Amino acid sequence: MSLRRIRRAVALVFALSVSILRLGLARLRGPLTLERRALWIQSTARLVMSSLGIRARITGCPPTRGLLVSNHLSHLDVAIYAATLPCSMVAKAELSTWPVFGMMAHASGALFVDRASRSSALAVTEQVAERLKGSLPVLFFPEGTSTDGSKVLRFHSRLFTPAVEAGAPVTAAAIRYVTEDGTPERELCWFGDALLLPHLWKALGVAGFFAEVHFGEPKIYPHRRLAADQTHGEIAAMRDGLHEREEAEILQPA
Repeated sequence: MSLRRIRRAVALVFALSVSILRLGLARLRGPLTLERRALWIQSTARLVMSSLGIRARITGCPPTRGLLVSNHLSHLDVAIYAATLPCSMVAKAELSTWPVFGMMAHASGALFVDRASRSSALAVTEQVAERLKGSLPVLFFPEGTSTDGSKVLRFHSRLFTPAVEAGAPVTAAAIRYVTEDGTPERELCWFGDALLLPHLWKALGVAGFFAEVHFGEPKIYPHRRLAADQTHGEIAAMRDGLHEREEAEILQPA
């Protein structure tokens, strides 16, 4: 397992180095629009997933516009969604100060929100409203934190406001981690006061890791609280469905 971790760690460093080089070359070819940034972070995320041995199983259709909301299990969710579709992201303010990952988040065009600050939340809400006028879906995690996967926390509704006011579609998505060796999902989640590097080291050692992502149908909502409540219920149901499907696959005769 140590050998696997070391091999993947080297592959991850190489992937990040290649992506930073590509970013520099992209800047030489002209201004980095949000669309170009989204394509760059998509290629970066795919390299990161490959280096970590993460494979994705996608059901449903990824949205092409509007708001995309999901449950949140760890920092890996960002790479998984970015690899799946070009999008603009809302991230927690702390990420902006992280070495390497913070720089790459800035380069991707991510919006950073301090959920403890009302002024920050209001500013990001206005920025999301502007982003929704463009050609990229905007991804955010309305739980406001990552969890151990045991339940979907209540959704914060503020960032649903721009989509409701613009009549833009809101798409719910559920993400779930599945391992080939039976490691519980909780072991791959990053929650509470866990530190980033020990969590990443643990993820590097997992033998086989699938990220299951299910996209719902886009919907228009008349009120932000209704949008938050209904997408929460939809995502919780999709998570249950993914779990039941896995149990059914396990129980099938050989």
